[in-house]
Amino acid sequence: MTEHHNDTLALMEQMRAEIAALTLRVNVLDAVREELNALKLHVNALEQSAAKAAAAPAPVTEEDMIAISAAVAAFLGVRARIRQVRLVHSSAWAQVGRMGTHASHHTH
Repeated sequence: MTEHHNDTLALMEQMRAEIAALTLRVNVLDAVREELNALKLHVNALEQSAAKAAAAPAPVTEEDMIAISAAVAAFLGVRARIRQVRLVHSSAWAQVGRMGTHASHHTH
């Protein structure tokens, strides 16, 4: 065999190895993409579940009323008559909660 022929065979073998490495990388990326899509579906399901739970708040129990009454009395320094309790949904509370969660994680 000639030197040119040996160089061609070596080049072909190198190309086969590179194609095999690229194929492996593509397969890994496909698996990661599938896992990411599955996670997105799971997150969407959790968000829908949370939205349904938030849409139908639980009634205020007697224990809740006692705790609220005690908190109001402690804050005001006198016993107050509570006439009505209602749940107010505010995105500000959710945002503050998310900020606290993000702040508690260490970033590099």
